[in-house]
Amino acid sequence: MNATINPIFAAPLKKGDTVGIIAPAGPVRNESEFSAGLKILSELGFKTKYQNDILRHHDYLAGTDQERLAELHQLWRDPEVKAIQAVRGGYGCLRLLPGLDFSLIREQPKILIGFSDLTVLLSAIRQKTGLITFHGPMLNTLARSDRDSQDGFFDLLTGRPRPELKVKGLEILKGGQARGRLLPGNLTSLVHLIGTPFEPDWRESIVVLEDIGEPPYRIDRLLTHLSAAGRLEQIAGLILGDFDQCGEREAIWQRALELLAHRPIPIWANFPCGHGSRNLILPMGAEAQLDSSAGRLVFPQLLSH
Repeated sequence: MNATINPIFAAPLKKGDTVGIIAPAGPVRNESEFSAGLKILSELGFKTKYQNDILRHHDYLAGTDQERLAELHQLWRDPEVKAIQAVRGGYGCLRLLPGLDFSLIREQPKILIGFSDLTVLLSAIRQKTGLITFHGPMLNTLARSDRDSQDGFFDLLTGRPRPELKVKGLEILKGGQARGRLLPGNLTSLVHLIGTPFEPDWRESIVVLEDIGEPPYRIDRLLTHLSAAGRLEQIAGLILGDFDQCGEREAIWQRALELLAHRPIPIWANFPCGHGSRNLILPMGAEAQLDSSAGRLVFPQLLSH
């Protein structure tokens, strides 16, 4: 699959619809956050459905690969489930990709939401099926997401996605205009997709990157890997989100500028995307327009869906 496949948009939810909850990566480590996320979904008017053993542990994974795949496929087949949200990230989604039933996903499109390690699942599904997936709050981060992030999450679920984002505190490191498919995700996870059959199409994409807990030298290495692999040569624009516990953010910004100094593409920073309380929901694979003069990120396709 490549970016020429027509995008698929899943149907929005109505109040009373069911959100399926999956644990495709790491195990739930904070049951109070799990409960708080369920409470928020209930208060927003949604039912939830999940397996009785969703709190299972298998070392650093939320169950065996077979258990996690079966959970995802079962909820995806369930006609009552209209959207699917991950509990948390961690690690583990990469192990599921070879066994994922992409035909099922293509034939029964649903809204899929997550971030962090879910990047590989969101990206692979978009790449193999055309389904627009969503980089945004997970169940265990909903309660600590700020109001704007929660509102954006609800608007997306109910068919009122924001066709334009204009955020406070945005840093324009290099100005300009760009248009392309939005590719938001965790930097570490995206780099680990390079060379696999599930790697996203970087060509003419507007890339949004975030990460957490990586020492400065690792962030440098990951960005340098993207450059050395020729992926930064292909993109139309770069947006840097939160890099919590990754050292001085200005050093990350400077390294990105160095690696892209020869390319006349816009570069933004301090965008509300990542592991902090600011994590605006972003449509992976949707057409996007980046306007530095107004500090706006526009999604033309969302206007008609």
